[in-house]
Amino acid sequence: MIKTIAGFDRIGEENAFAVLARAAELTPHFEAKGMDVINLGIGQPDFPTPEHIVEAAVKALRDGHHGYTPATGILPLREAVAQRTLDTTGVEVSPERVCIMPGGKVTMFAAILMMGEPGAEICYPDPGFPIYRSMIEFTGATPVPIPVREENGFAFSGEEALSLVNDKTRLIILNSPANPTGGVTPRAEIAKLVAGLEAFPNAVIMSDEIYDVMTYNDVEHVSLLQFPEIRDRLIVLNGWSKTWAMTGWRMGWSIWPDALFENVRKLAVNAWSCVNAPSQYAGIAAIEGPQDAVTDMMTAFDRRRKLVVERANTLPGVSCATPKGAFYAFPNISGTGRKAKELASELLEQQGVATIGGPDFGILGEGYIRLSYANSEDNISRALDRIATHLEG
Repeated sequence: MIKTIAGFDRIGEENAFAVLARAAELTPHFEAKGMDVINLGIGQPDFPTPEHIVEAAVKALRDGHHGYTPATGILPLREAVAQRTLDTTGVEVSPERVCIMPGGKVTMFAAILMMGEPGAEICYPDPGFPIYRSMIEFTGATPVPIPVREENGFAFSGEEALSLVNDKTRLIILNSPANPTGGVTPRAEIAKLVAGLEAFPNAVIMSDEIYDVMTYNDVEHVSLLQFPEIRDRLIVLNGWSKTWAMTGWRMGWSIWPDALFENVRKLAVNAWSCVNAPSQYAGIAAIEGPQDAVTDMMTAFDRRRKLVVERANTLPGVSCATPKGAFYAFPNISGTGRKAKELASELLEQQGVATIGGPDFGILGEGYIRLSYANSEDNISRALDRIATHLEG
């Protein structure tokens, strides 16, 4: 019998992709009944990549950019990321600390792989992106959930997070604006955590800021880069997938402290060599080109956000807090008396509406389902009609 390492017995996955696959399988069944499958499960913008970005990739191909690039990315792209970081956070970072990655997940993989081993503890948000815990368990480290509670506006508490940190803590993962809750952690809570981390100088912080531009009603996104006292042990994750509707391009970037940059460079050389060349030129065009499409997308997301919240709060047994960021709502379904994953399965199998049950995002996810409003207003309305029919039936 073939035997893999023990880590593969512990590794999890991201159920949104399983739900996407099942939705595709069910499509012919529902089409035969004169219905469609409406996907409020997957977290990707339903907008096309802006045309000027596509054209930049086409031009790069025609200009002969077909070969390897430096493992950490081409210098003009790293410079563009550094300039954008300065523009959005007010913090100057060297392009020599920027690493271009094949997607956002790879930064998580790299950071957790560097810090995780048996005996180590890694703190992560719960409910949170499921790959955090999956990778922590893969390394053999002990996962320590940082509660993200509805009563706190789905922000983490700096005091509560600090209470979970100890001398075994190797890495602390933070995410704001947050998936799956849409919460945005205010500056005061982050400042409490940062101040307390002075007592734990060996704990590295990874801040997942992939939704950094996606806040509403002038809610402030606070980058961890704005706290100079932790920059020498801070990893910042970001990328192109959400902001510029480039999920399939597999383009991410990360900013690393000097002490860890050589580690991630070596990992790149060993694992993915480099990100494909034409996509990197498209990445420059995304950052440096017109941002009208981003603005239009966020205007649409804001309308959809209001629609989801208004409609979800009319559902029997459901209450829905207003998300402050990203493009997810996380309605509380505890009043229905139903288990979240069972309800999500029923909605897909019986109503043709794809959602994600809260437990797929962590221990504290029970009692919630995630609704992605990265879909049209018409589809959202029809999906919520079907959910209402199911709950009322």
